[in-house]
Amino acid sequence: MYKGTHTHLSGNAGDVVQAGNVHGGVHFHGAATAPGQTPRELPGDVRSFVNREDEIARLDRAMNDGDGQSSGVVVAVIAGTAGVGKTSLALHWSHRVQDRFPDGQLYVNLRGYDPGPPLEASQVLERFLRALGVKPAAIPDDLEARSALYRSLLARRRMLVVLDNAVTVGQVRPLLPGTATCMVLVTSRSRLSGLVARDGADRLTLGILSESDAVDLLRRVTTAHRSGDAPEKLAELSGLCAGLPLALRIAAERAVSRPWMPLSELIAELRDESGLWEALTIVDGEEGDAVRAVFAWSYRALPEGAAHLFRLLGSHPGADFGAQVAAAMARRPLNQVRSLLDLLVGAHLLEQNRSGRYQFHDLLRAYATGQGESEELPENLLDAEQRMFAWYLHGAAAAQHRITPQARPVPLAPPPGDLNVPLFRDYGEAIAWYEAERRNLVDVTRMAVDTGSPETAWCLSAILKAIYARLNDFHDWFETGQRGLEAARALGDRFGEAENLDGLAMAYTQFQRPERAAEFHRGALGIRREIGDRYGEAMSLNGLGLIGLRDHRLRLARSHFEQSVAIFRDLGEARREALVSGNLGQVYAELGEYAKAETLLDMALEAHRSYGDAGSEGNVLRVLSMTLRESGRASGALPLVEAAVAIAQSHGNRMWEGYWLIELGDVQQSLERFSDALVSYQHAAVIQRTIGDRTREARAWNGAGQAYRHLERFSDAADFHRRAASVHRELGNRWFLAVALDDLAAALAADGALEEARRHWREALDAYAEFDDPRSTTRQEALSTLLSAP
Repeated sequence: MYKGTHTHLSGNAGDVVQAGNVHGGVHFHGAATAPGQTPRELPGDVRSFVNREDEIARLDRAMNDGDGQSSGVVVAVIAGTAGVGKTSLALHWSHRVQDRFPDGQLYVNLRGYDPGPPLEASQVLERFLRALGVKPAAIPDDLEARSALYRSLLARRRMLVVLDNAVTVGQVRPLLPGTATCMVLVTSRSRLSGLVARDGADRLTLGILSESDAVDLLRRVTTAHRSGDAPEKLAELSGLCAGLPLALRIAAERAVSRPWMPLSELIAELRDESGLWEALTIVDGEEGDAVRAVFAWSYRALPEGAAHLFRLLGSHPGADFGAQVAAAMARRPLNQVRSLLDLLVGAHLLEQNRSGRYQFHDLLRAYATGQGESEELPENLLDAEQRMFAWYLHGAAAAQHRITPQARPVPLAPPPGDLNVPLFRDYGEAIAWYEAERRNLVDVTRMAVDTGSPETAWCLSAILKAIYARLNDFHDWFETGQRGLEAARALGDRFGEAENLDGLAMAYTQFQRPERAAEFHRGALGIRREIGDRYGEAMSLNGLGLIGLRDHRLRLARSHFEQSVAIFRDLGEARREALVSGNLGQVYAELGEYAKAETLLDMALEAHRSYGDAGSEGNVLRVLSMTLRESGRASGALPLVEAAVAIAQSHGNRMWEGYWLIELGDVQQSLERFSDALVSYQHAAVIQRTIGDRTREARAWNGAGQAYRHLERFSDAADFHRRAASVHRELGNRWFLAVALDDLAAALAADGALEEARRHWREALDAYAEFDDPRSTTRQEALSTLLSAP
């Protein structure tokens, strides 16, 4: 690629910014975003959908009017009372036109009318960004940044976004794309007037079905199972259902279940129900009376086992649930519960939204909860709740054991002997369970706090932190971590408090907030020393050491690592001792004490290989490479770092690969293979952008700047150093800011811009002065001499 040489590019094709024969180096054309995906998230279409032709035509016009006619996104709002069929219309129309949106369809139930809190826009954006291919670690934390990334990914795409059960305009507005090529369909009981006034939404208010349409719906559902029902009786039945599709479908299924009974008798039963049940307060007037009576009529016809399950499931806090947790709550075998769930689905009292997963209509959830409170003994409801908590708690522990087996287990009380605790054969099964239950785990943590089960909350949070650390699920991590911490403190459980402080420290470390991370680590360390938890003390010290190492506070990091190593050695925890010894070896290498570094790193490498810990082995190889390179032995460093990168690639671990490629680029520079180094830095920068580590992405940019400077492309070099310095300044990382400014000044000076170079050297000198290690002292002396020259 340079001076007649050729570099082979390997890895994923999506990572290559510019490939082929490139003379003079690899050009970065900005960091790539995650590769696009085509989400197809619409739930199934509605069976026996009737009429609504005027409303469908109205939605068609809104969609067609938006084709190239405006610069803004097309928004349609379907408003109407509960049970009137807003979701059914939205899904039926969406399936009908999905070919018009070839880039995909996004769907979310915003849970605006569930008993628990509605979904926040930030939560929904995290889910949508993941569906669009963004890695969890690359998802920004704040709402505005998430919304901006979402709009960028949807720009120029033709996508349909369905926002079901919205409760406020504020919940919806951050979820609006910024392009007319997309359409957003919102359902709500509210009129959402702000969307109409400010965002130009087209609102249609859905009324009850006309008598003819209501009769048509009843006939379509019942015709294959009943015959001879007089039109006037169908009309009478539709009137009792007040023209509400939800009530009509339940009534129709009730009629289907008794094909031998004359419709007049069924109608008489339904009329009798009206005096037996209190009206649902969430639906007023005639519609409320109809919903109340139809629900009661269908519910009272259930076998007792199905009715009991229905009452218990009303207390499940999640948007959906599986048969296994239902079996745990009901104390029944799984095959029996599946049959009961089928009965509830057949009666339209429950919906099956996908294979093995069930959900309530929000009205029916409220009804189930009410029936549970009025018909179940309090101790039965409490038992179901505690069994549900135990199922999620022990399921999470089993998943954590497969996903992050090296993590410290959280001591748990044994589950009830008859509880069908989830078990997983391998990582794949565990991660699939976690993804299916991810939001439920957050909801269960919240519910455990709210219902007086703080031990469940803190234990669940403590278990989940290791999974969150592997997957960088920051939104869930911060929420469960904070609730777990509050629960442990309310309980006065100091061990639980320390575990949750540790989890939040890990979260803030990976979220690149080292000052907050250190605060939580210090809190955990104090408690662990107080209660005599030496293993936990050593973990906290290691965490503080890692923060010091990342911030280049080397002497502080050394102190923490040395204390941690000593404790693990006393405890006989050889594996942990090796892990922290590798960290300590890096500190010695960066302090220029290469012999000490090599001794520690060789011991750590041997231990990691004996344990089969490939990730730790690769990281030690990286640090050994850095040690040899810094001590002038770059040729010996190259096979070490190449072996590290090979480990990362063989395990498909992007975080390892992106970090270790930076060291490969540094070694290649030391060997004057500058074009090869540019390729390594380019790969590293793209990976770091994908996983969301801005510090390491900026380090890759700075490495690229150094390589360009050696290639005498000073303007390109300065551009990369400026970008790196800007990020380090924003993140408050003073060491890497000093390095980037130092390099920027060198590039500018080589290009003849001496005054600008001197300005950056002065700022670099101020930053270097904050550190006391040999390298910073050397640079301070050199820059002071340079700046004092005329």
